[in-house]
Amino acid sequence: METPPVSIALEKLGVPHKIFRHENPVTSFEQAASDRGQRPSQVVRSILFRIAEDEFIMALVAGPEQVSWKTLRKFLGRSRVSMATEEEVLTVTGYRIGTVGPFGLARPLKILIEAGVMQEEEVSIGSGMRNTAVILKSADLRRALQDAEIVELI
Repeated sequence: METPPVSIALEKLGVPHKIFRHENPVTSFEQAASDRGQRPSQVVRSILFRIAEDEFIMALVAGPEQVSWKTLRKFLGRSRVSMATEEEVLTVTGYRIGTVGPFGLARPLKILIEAGVMQEEEVSIGSGMRNTAVILKSADLRRALQDAEIVELI
């Protein structure tokens, strides 16, 4: 069975993790968490924002929480921030929406970790493949993303 690109990147970094393959297609956030034996707050979404022409930033957000646009703009010191388009997500990360994780990206990105992510001992992130996730300790996620900033974005 094919190894997900996020798992390959984590192996290169020496980060312990598990690959979780869903038996059925994932149709909701809640189902993804339930299948993995997790609470929704343990499922981490990797969201790509465009902050300028061809300039992007990724935010890791715990569960169904929504990023506060006002807080994000203030943190970045930008008056305009938008969600990346589906095409931009694929070009910048190398992954399709719904599979994005913060490792093995097509190009380097500044990454923000929403503080809520670090409140969970174990989290799951996108693996780069459909219906597949990577499960790891939040402390290992943090260690692997040493340059990322932990910020309050909710």
